[in-house]
Amino acid sequence: MRFSKLYAPTLKEKPADAELVSQELLQRGGFVRKVAAGVYAYLPLGWRVIKKIEEIVREEMGAIGAQELLMPIIQPAEIWKITGRWDDYGPEMMKLQDRHERSFTLGPTHEEMITTIIQNELNSYKQLPVTLYQIANKYRDEIRPRFGILRAREFIMKDAYSFHRDWESLDATYRDFYRAYSKIIERIGLKYVVVEAATGAIGGSESHEFNVLASTGENTLLLCKKCGYAASQDRAEYTPDYEEFQEPEKPLERVETPNVRTIEEVSAFLSVPKDKIVKSLIFVGKSGAVMTLMRGDLELNPEKLKAYLKDQTLELADPETVRKLFGVPVGFVGPVGAGNTVKIIGDLSVQRMKNYVVGGMEIDTHYVNANHGRDFEISEWADLKLVEAGDRCPKCGEPMQSTKGIELGHIFKLGTKYSDSMGAYFTEQDGSKKPFIMGCYGWGISRTMGAAVEQLHDERGIIWPISIAPYQVIVTIVNIGDKNQVKTGERIYAHLAGAGLEVLLDDRSVSAGFKFNDADLIGIPIRVTIGKKISQGFVEVKKRYEDWAETVSVESAVEAVFNAIKSYDPLDRVGDAF
Repeated sequence: MRFSKLYAPTLKEKPADAELVSQELLQRGGFVRKVAAGVYAYLPLGWRVIKKIEEIVREEMGAIGAQELLMPIIQPAEIWKITGRWDDYGPEMMKLQDRHERSFTLGPTHEEMITTIIQNELNSYKQLPVTLYQIANKYRDEIRPRFGILRAREFIMKDAYSFHRDWESLDATYRDFYRAYSKIIERIGLKYVVVEAATGAIGGSESHEFNVLASTGENTLLLCKKCGYAASQDRAEYTPDYEEFQEPEKPLERVETPNVRTIEEVSAFLSVPKDKIVKSLIFVGKSGAVMTLMRGDLELNPEKLKAYLKDQTLELADPETVRKLFGVPVGFVGPVGAGNTVKIIGDLSVQRMKNYVVGGMEIDTHYVNANHGRDFEISEWADLKLVEAGDRCPKCGEPMQSTKGIELGHIFKLGTKYSDSMGAYFTEQDGSKKPFIMGCYGWGISRTMGAAVEQLHDERGIIWPISIAPYQVIVTIVNIGDKNQVKTGERIYAHLAGAGLEVLLDDRSVSAGFKFNDADLIGIPIRVTIGKKISQGFVEVKKRYEDWAETVSVESAVEAVFNAIKSYDPLDRVGDAF
């Protein structure tokens, strides 16, 4: 491809709304263009990267026997209502009506759709197991779409679904996907970690996330260096090691705390440590309101609460809702006097506490020396703690470390959640009807492009791995007015292309600095520079991530390029940060 004919409008200035490096560089490099908040067009360079990612994913899906199909993006509300996810999925689901006022969703995922498709035709144990997948656009109405293609309203995803006779069969396919997803990231050439993860709105009994390591990642990952335990912060378990307070119970006392609402303010005003305060948080979901109690120096994990109550619609109540429910502002709500108006769920951190501070259920008041079992009752106990670096590993007890990651793949053991609710059964050998045991497996195609940039870049631009680079080599003719440079550049370009490489020839009539800057910004792995040294029979071959170039003869240029490709590994340099 000749650069003079390539549609790749590069930008010098950083887009005003760019919050992440990938958001900036993919726009500046001419890979994507923002159409609306969370909606992007893929320009020729970006689409080449996407197609290469898709091809790697397709090859690994084929290697484990998955078959490709294509399902409709628009899905009728009825099938989502059968499983209860029409309401459970939450506000991220894009809903619409047709001219007949029938409700539909633009599919955020396809569990209901695939189950509908197979339920009347995949009907015998002899046909199982079956794994089907698609690569298609998905839609989620993000409240605040940001981070470019890493959190978009419209994105490209590979989603697969497997159907099984028994759990042993599901376990085998789950392991196949685990290996396939690991191989996908390894083939692309990125550093990653696999962690146990929350199942969220998808549901199921078990799931794992495949995260590319990046300092800008949204996901916090907890890792144990000793035993290898790894989990997302949403999922990480906590081994209770809370001290049991041996002191005798003291009389409950109401105290005035004017304009004192936060844990920090209460601690300072009453001269008590934060771990002697219990904060009351109100969440509202499909079953109404629930009060959670958490030790004051700890954070509550909303995902654990959603999983515990099996309600993905739960959200922290806003101040107005809290005032309507309890008649007092946020900050003064507490369990004493809440009565039967709300279910109270206590974190395990509160279970052994005595004589602690809680909200007074009146403005500008708190209770001192509150005790559960005497002053109020806790309905249920649960692990709701947000696990952080330094907390003990639930497997071996060692302190855990944290890192940041970008989720690319997620695999789930769904069990019979969808087949049971939708009446999807197969006939067993003995003639009985049984629900399919299912798994589902997602991979973010467009997210992979963004994640690669987040991990592999420098101050000059993108550093693509060879596997998904839009072009493997760029041949840069420094002076297009020099006939010898042009002739040599054209010859090397033809030889490289003829040898099966994807080559970009920079034949533009612009300055050498402009060409070099564009090549670095776009991130082409290998650059062959045809400049003044051509008069002596030499050209330069340079790897994108290295600061120096190798001077080679024109005759050995093609061989030098192939050698550079074989040894090309940007993680040797930029991977040290992880």
